[in-house]
Amino acid sequence: MATIDYYQNMSSYHTPVLLEESVALLDIKSNGTYADLTFGGGGHTRRILEDLGEGGALYSFDQDRDTLANAPDDENFHFVESNFRFLRSALRLRGVTEVDGILADLGVSSHHFDAKERGFSFRGDAPLDMRMNQRGGRTAADIVNNYSEEELAQIFSQYGELDTTWKIAACIARARATEEIKTTAQLVKAVTPCTPKKDEAKFLTKLFQALRIEVNGEMEALKMALEQALKVLKPGGRLVVISYHSLEDRLVKNFMRSGNFDGKVEKDFFGRATTPFEIITRKPIIPSDEELEANPRSRSAKLRAAIKL
Repeated sequence: MATIDYYQNMSSYHTPVLLEESVALLDIKSNGTYADLTFGGGGHTRRILEDLGEGGALYSFDQDRDTLANAPDDENFHFVESNFRFLRSALRLRGVTEVDGILADLGVSSHHFDAKERGFSFRGDAPLDMRMNQRGGRTAADIVNNYSEEELAQIFSQYGELDTTWKIAACIARARATEEIKTTAQLVKAVTPCTPKKDEAKFLTKLFQALRIEVNGEMEALKMALEQALKVLKPGGRLVVISYHSLEDRLVKNFMRSGNFDGKVEKDFFGRATTPFEIITRKPIIPSDEELEANPRSRSAKLRAAIKL
């Protein structure tokens, strides 16, 4: 099914990544209960719904109200307008205490990058926003203009994995001392003195990634969602996660391996390993050449899956 025509005909909002591979790993029961933590364009949701029948239910999470426009007309579909960090409580509010499987595609949708006014892309000029939930919370402009140089350097290092982050922070501090940085173009201009000419696009991608992660609290949200996934999955239930950068992948890999984020496997009194999951994917699944040709934005995707013991 994963042909170029198939991928090209998907919603222009967002092309789902590793679609067939991820849904296959859920091993869907027609009457099962599932959660899609990242509804977005609805690609994975629609594919899951194809395999659900009478008695089945799918709860699809998204904090971005814009995604409601992509909601399918299906009696098994339930939209949850919430950040997935509230997975357990949101399900409980709907009378659900256990699920058979959880899917999370951690990538930012193409819609957010292409909607210039949201400020996710360094291309063009737009308000420096980057909020997934536009109803509140700090913006990227708030961070750029109010964080200390030390705080900026830390997030660029931790979330962008950039080098010489103190230089980047200093460039921003000098620019904002003259004029408040309100737009993406102003930020790009501010860091121009410390932007490598050879890898300009890569540098700016990492810089904007770091700010986006900080704005939306993405690492904290992922940790909370993984911990809650373990609590709401039935024994034998499956956790399937697609990550896009090393920070996410490391958290997912360690959690599936050990049930914690350090990756340290605990042992019982007899020295036997005690792990909450059986890992299905010993190595992460990555997009095929065919998918990469049809959807270049999938190039960094890594898919991991595990079964709750």
